[in-house]
Amino acid sequence: MIKTIIVDDEFNAREFLEKLLQRSFPDRFLVLAKCESVDEAVLAIDKFNPELVFLDVQMPSKNGFELFKEIKDVNFEVIFTTAHSEFAIDAIKCSALDYLLKPINTIDLLETIKKYDSKLNKASQQDKLTLLLENIDTGGSEFKKIAFPTESGFELIKTNAILYCEADSNYCSIICLDGRKITLSKTLKYVEELLPSSIFQRIHKSYLVNLNYVIRFNKTNDLLIELTNGETLPVSFRQKEDFINAILQKK
Repeated sequence: MIKTIIVDDEFNAREFLEKLLQRSFPDRFLVLAKCESVDEAVLAIDKFNPELVFLDVQMPSKNGFELFKEIKDVNFEVIFTTAHSEFAIDAIKCSALDYLLKPINTIDLLETIKKYDSKLNKASQQDKLTLLLENIDTGGSEFKKIAFPTESGFELIKTNAILYCEADSNYCSIICLDGRKITLSKTLKYVEELLPSSIFQRIHKSYLVNLNYVIRFNKTNDLLIELTNGETLPVSFRQKEDFINAILQKK
């Protein structure tokens, strides 16, 4: 069950949302606390360590946004509840999962929980992938760490944690599996020479890709590859044959 806290200064609003969750999602949400203020919520979050918090925006004394001034590590998802749609912008700035306009209805709640489930599944898959990479035998050259020079020093990255590299004039960006983008004041050619040619293939003058994460190649009309994260990258006509040989392991 999803450990949940409801924060709203109105008693009826707290009770209604709890009943709506129970009716729409039987046995999915465990409401551990129903708080009427930010101060109460801070104590409840510290005590129960929730996974999801429904947070009212407009409350006396402290509004919902002020909760984030009281909590250092926000390791839960937040869904704001508000009677005013203009608060959605501030909700986004606070990295909320979503917001619900009052009075909350079943359809909007269902859509919001779908977003929660989708984000949870993506995070779970990423955690599994990260753990897999961390536990892979680092003795082989394909999985060793390489020190890439940055302005402040060096960035140590496992080669198989790199999704692809992109050229930008005399700079190069390294796109990692965890979503990080690391920009180096080095050319793509320089980075290419550091990485193992057994798994990294130049597909375009601007792209060097990790073949482990290529899931599809469309060779009709535009030459495109699709990566495991859903991104598509172009393959130049000049690089087409070498790329096909590489994915067919004919190099």
